Amino acid sequence: MENGNMEALTAGREKAIVKTSVIGVVTNVFLAVFKAVIGMISHSIAVTLDAVNNLSDALSSVITIVGAKLGAKKPNKKHPLGYGRIEYLSSMIVAAIVLYAGITSLVESVKKIITPETADYSTVSLIIISVAIVVKLILGQYVKKQGKKYNSGALVASGSDALFDAVLSASVLASAIVYLIWHISLEAYVGVVIAGIIIKAGVEMMIETLNDILGKRSDREEVAEIKRLICEEPEVRGAYDLIMYNYGPNKNYASVHLELPDTMTVDEVDKLTRRVQANVYVKTGVILTGIGVYSFNTSDEEVAKIRNTVQKTVLAHDWALQLHGFYASTESKSMRFDVVVSFDIDSKEAVGILTEEVKSLYPDYKLLIVTDIDA
Repeated sequence: MENGNMEALTAGREKAIVKTSVIGVVTNVFLAVFKAVIGMISHSIAVTLDAVNNLSDALSSVITIVGAKLGAKKPNKKHPLGYGRIEYLSSMIVAAIVLYAGITSLVESVKKIITPETADYSTVSLIIISVAIVVKLILGQYVKKQGKKYNSGALVASGSDALFDAVLSASVLASAIVYLIWHISLEAYVGVVIAGIIIKAGVEMMIETLNDILGKRSDREEVAEIKRLICEEPEVRGAYDLIMYNYGPNKNYASVHLELPDTMTVDEVDKLTRRVQANVYVKTGVILTGIGVYSFNTSDEEVAKIRNTVQKTVLAHDWALQLHGFYASTESKSMRFDVVVSFDIDSKEAVGILTEEVKSLYPDYKLLIVTDIDA
């Protein structure tokens, strides 16, 4: 399965993530130092909190580097599918750090509202804050672009956070200008706003990462593309039950059922499934680890009529989304098929209803109905 190509792509992705993260670490450390100095000199809580936020961003980048390094480790006997999911854990830690920084900032800002302290801005401090805004905008765009390019949730989150930081720094600059012109101190209140936005970003990052860890619905466009590639084979009447298994960014495995004519030999099926696996991997990078087969009646007109009748009966229900894998034998009086049901009904209840309805139409047939989830 082109293991060499996969390893090369993984290595290239790791290097890109590490390089981008190192740039983020260096930039954020410099910004944090400058802002901390300005915050202490000017007695500005908003600038000081902005420095703390930069420091948390630097720490987040370090954790992203560690996650990328560990996630790129080669599979072994203990972990045969690799360590890719470690990146999700590193993203969770980054989210926790952001959340902690936001809560700490909120506490400090509220303290400053209760016991205010007058800020004292200088021209140099305002210039440095302005430069920091520009730097953060450039850094944020770069990191987010690299994150999307290499499918790194941690980098995308860091890039978005940097863009937020630019906006927050702009609000600090605006509050400083307001103070210098009208002598109205908005320091602590701007700090509360900054803290609120940081907390919101941390919560959203945590929820997104939790969804990745728990498993979420596969991308519909990717699923449709895989099915299209499979159905390019002339013998394939349909591709069903495609389930994706994610083991880290860009490490996707899947299983699927193919509906094939009942006249095909095992040798023919074997050759077909190998072609399908190779084609899907080359075009999408997804490895089909298991391919099941549904048999399709090709010569019995009576079975075709039964199928149409059963399909019409089943799909009359709103919760019955699809019928596939249908096979019936007029000789043995048996019938089997799968039904994709929505989450609006219990699968056992659905089987009970469909069994009763189909049995009323074909009482002499042995019936096997399997329900599939709407994945």
